[in-house]
Amino acid sequence: MTNALITGANKGIGFEIAKELSGRGVTVLIGARDEERGRAAAERLGARHVRLDVTSEDSVKAAAAWIEEEYGTLDILVNNAGVIVPQDDIRPSATPLEVLRATYETNVFGVVAVTNAMMPLLRRAPAARIVNMSSGLGSLTLGSDPSSPYFDLNLMTYNSSKAALNMVTLAYAKELRDTTIKVNAADPGYCATDLNQHTGHRTAAQGAAIAVRLALLPGDGPSGAYMDDEGNIPW
Repeated sequence: MTNALITGANKGIGFEIAKELSGRGVTVLIGARDEERGRAAAERLGARHVRLDVTSEDSVKAAAAWIEEEYGTLDILVNNAGVIVPQDDIRPSATPLEVLRATYETNVFGVVAVTNAMMPLLRRAPAARIVNMSSGLGSLTLGSDPSSPYFDLNLMTYNSSKAALNMVTLAYAKELRDTTIKVNAADPGYCATDLNQHTGHRTAAQGAAIAVRLALLPGDGPSGAYMDDEGNIPW
């Protein structure tokens, strides 16, 4: 029996990832900090809910302990929970430090906290997969290219958090390169979700596709990659 934990899975791309994996016979664990919404989403899919606030060390530890007690191992971890903290003036020079800290707390520190807590369970699985939900906005190459559509989207807090997440992904992939665990970063594209007030031109289901692909990679698949639907993204 293959199982998967998806953080922030009660809505949006996370829910669509859970839905697709569930449809493929994976036992899905809906990670959500809101108990009511998490349970409602799990019921819709015939999945299970685990309360998980990635910014709370106690919550992360409790979730890991529950999964260990219930399943003993974890086959797939999708670090999907992410935030864009609103600010009136998005200029880097006008960015309050509390906005930067709040962004990193979920988008970077939360990923590390969850991954580290789940690592013993992932190591016990035959061939675990870790998928970190990144963004094309985290690409330094695309962000510095005036011909790129990302060039003028100078959202320092969010973009830099995803660039940091990409390096976090590489760091874990290098640590685990001699194991059967694969670690990759996924770019879902600009999807219509609560994160952007549903302004994206792609659906959440379309955005989920690359994450599902990386979650179900065969043994000869990549590790330490940064990918979207079309293939590798330049770092």
